[in-house]
Amino acid sequence: MASGWAKEGAVQDQIDSDILDAVTRARLQLHQGDSMAYCELCDEPIPVARQLAVPGVRLCIQCQQEQDKLQQRAVSFNRRGSKDSQLR
Repeated sequence: MASGWAKEGAVQDQIDSDILDAVTRARLQLHQGDSMAYCELCDEPIPVARQLAVPGVRLCIQCQQEQDKLQQRAVSFNRRGSKDSQLR
C-alpha cells in the first residue's frame, strides 16, 4: 500500500505508541498504600465505603471527578490528525 513518505509499518507503530501511552497513564493512576481518611485537596472526610472500595484513595469523590475532568482535557488531542487537517 502506498503511504507517501511514511516508512513501512508507521501506522502500526503509531497504534502501538498510543496503546503504550494509555497503559502507562492507567498504571500511574493506580492507587497505592493505605486509604486516607480526609481528602488531600479539600480536607473533607472520605467515606469509609470509598476507602474500602478504592485501596489507597487520596481524594473525595468531588475532587476526584474534578481531577478526572482535568486529565481528560489534557489527553484529548489527536497526534495523528485527520487527512483533511494535513491538506489545509
